[in-house]
Amino acid sequence: MDGEKRKGSSMKIAIDFDGTVVTNEYPNIGKDIGAVPVLKKLVAAGHLLTLNTMRCGKELKDAVDWFKENGIPLYGVNRDPKQSEWTKSPKVFANLYIDDAALGVPLIWPVKGFLPGEDKSGKPYVDWEKVEEMFTDNNVYYSPDPLIKKEVAI
Repeated sequence: MDGEKRKGSSMKIAIDFDGTVVTNEYPNIGKDIGAVPVLKKLVAAGHLLTLNTMRCGKELKDAVDWFKENGIPLYGVNRDPKQSEWTKSPKVFANLYIDDAALGVPLIWPVKGFLPGEDKSGKPYVDWEKVEEMFTDNNVYYSPDPLIKKEVAI
């Protein structure tokens, strides 16, 4: 879908990577934490996702590839492609930021594990079930077209 044709109540959403869409295992790609279906619903509802991460070089490419492999199109990577038309600010413009370091983002605090496959870092990561509840409660999954009042399915 072409980002320039989306109108209405669609949002630009900045998404962090480590601890937000996967567990914190930098420089590696972390484990699935349930972000994929939620992110796909956001895109299906017409919202534009911008990857907003500290990763760079090979690690950034790995993160971008994760989105491609999971069928989640990105509007931008570490920048809004249109914001240079109206500002020189380096801050990624978005209507909403989802980041494990953001105040108010629901987190899961894992118990530090010692067995194979358990979380060794003990670092928190985003609770996507609670994020999805927040989106559902606020009608974020509905089409941005005011004439279409049906929920978007993936």
